Amino acid sequence: MIPTIIIACITFVLVILSILFFPHLKIGKIKLDTYWIISLLGAIILLACSYAPIKQVGEQLISNNAINPLKILVLFFSMTLISVFLDELGLFRYLASVASKHAKGNQLTLFLILYLLTSVLTVFTSNDIVILTLTPFICFFAKRSKISPVPYLVAEFTAANTWSLMFVIGNPTNIYLATSSGITFIDYFKVMAVPTLVAGIVELGLLLLLFHKQLKEPLQSNDIIYPIEDKVPVIVGLSILGTCLVFLIISSYINLEMWLISLVCAGALLVFMLIYSCFKKSNFEHVVHTSKRLPYQLIPFFISMFIIVVALNEQGIASKIAELLGNNNSTWVYGYSSFLACNLINNIPMSILYTNIANSLEGVAYTKAIYASIIGSNIGAFLTPIGALAGIMFTGLVNENNVRFTFIDFIKYGVVISIPVITAALGMSELFI
Repeated sequence: MIPTIIIACITFVLVILSILFFPHLKIGKIKLDTYWIISLLGAIILLACSYAPIKQVGEQLISNNAINPLKILVLFFSMTLISVFLDELGLFRYLASVASKHAKGNQLTLFLILYLLTSVLTVFTSNDIVILTLTPFICFFAKRSKISPVPYLVAEFTAANTWSLMFVIGNPTNIYLATSSGITFIDYFKVMAVPTLVAGIVELGLLLLLFHKQLKEPLQSNDIIYPIEDKVPVIVGLSILGTCLVFLIISSYINLEMWLISLVCAGALLVFMLIYSCFKKSNFEHVVHTSKRLPYQLIPFFISMFIIVVALNEQGIASKIAELLGNNNSTWVYGYSSFLACNLINNIPMSILYTNIANSLEGVAYTKAIYASIIGSNIGAFLTPIGALAGIMFTGLVNENNVRFTFIDFIKYGVVISIPVITAALGMSELFI
């Protein structure tokens, strides 16, 4: 048990240190994120030392059950591909520019429109995609308009990681925790719809209190609209996304797994874009750019953390933590503890670990613990940048755009906003389980 704990803890600590101090590794012209390399090395050591049984890991990777990590990755990447395609076609940039135009020189109006846009896009795509696409736009727009980007960046990041609670597809952690517990798309929505709405309202109120002075400052009117150059693939892409969501909602009634539905829809869009590119005699530019933007680093990171958690489970660590957390007040205990655990080991390994920890519970207590852990995995993302991959991507994008937003700044806003928001979400979830 002790060697497994030591290797796992060293891996988690090094992942955190890499995010803070040496996030990238350059080999020639190739730039690699270090966090997934470290997690992969930790998993390889555990496999080599037989602390993570290769046979059991292999069986779980090819098993035909809900917690198969490969199915979860397929679901996430399929939805990501559809969303990135739409962004490559100019949809997100167009919507953001329309939002800025309708602000008519009023920062408060712009702030509210961008918050609403971020929330809606997150609900129907995912938090990671919204952060990847809107963060550079906000930095560029703020610089052009000579205003501080901080209120908009904080609002975008917190909104993306709050409204991602609405649908099971909003975050990879939602997918893992929900599918591992047999929670369907529609059952998930029935429980999480109102808690997400209430959490979003509380969050918006806090944001307005924090930034009301800055939002009173004048804003240079910006009438630039970034048009959608080719509307046909955008219409097709939105149609496929809508169809995918409909089938995900009824998936439990038609006995089709969500990963398969999303894969077919993503495949249909990819085939359409290839045929359409041939018809237009283009050079497959959108297909190539989309493929380059997919978050491939999530694959080794997710699987590595899965292996590390398998090793911890083999040594009885999950059951020990379950004993420590107890059987009472599972919503609050699992909600707050998962919220903090995200910022110690990241929300992906936390979700994998908490899936096993919650297995010690039964009935309503188990269901409450799963939903509470889902809430913790989302809201925990904006306590510190370590809490989620979204935080890692966000800080990287902000730095690339020369915006001063330090680790301390992140925590300062994160503490003020996240604690009331998670409390509101957990409290409301109690009423719907």
